[in-house]
Amino acid sequence: MDKKDDKDNRSKGTSFFKALADFSNIGFSIAASVFVGVFLGKTLDNLLGTAPFLLLVFSLLGVGTAIKFVFDFSKSEK
Repeated sequence: MDKKDDKDNRSKGTSFFKALADFSNIGFSIAASVFVGVFLGKTLDNLLGTAPFLLLVFSLLGVGTAIKFVFDFSKSEK
């Protein structure tokens, strides 16, 4: 009976760390996609002189990418 309890405890521990890794992955991916969008928009605005226009466009694209990633991630985790 002790071996079964040990196996259950290991199972709970690994599921906790898997959930922690999944949440970390989601958070990092959201932040990275928004950051890349802002960085590209700001860089292209400085290069082309189109002040806030490209920053807004690429920021929205970054947010859209983050939302798409969250939906795709939730579909893949069944």
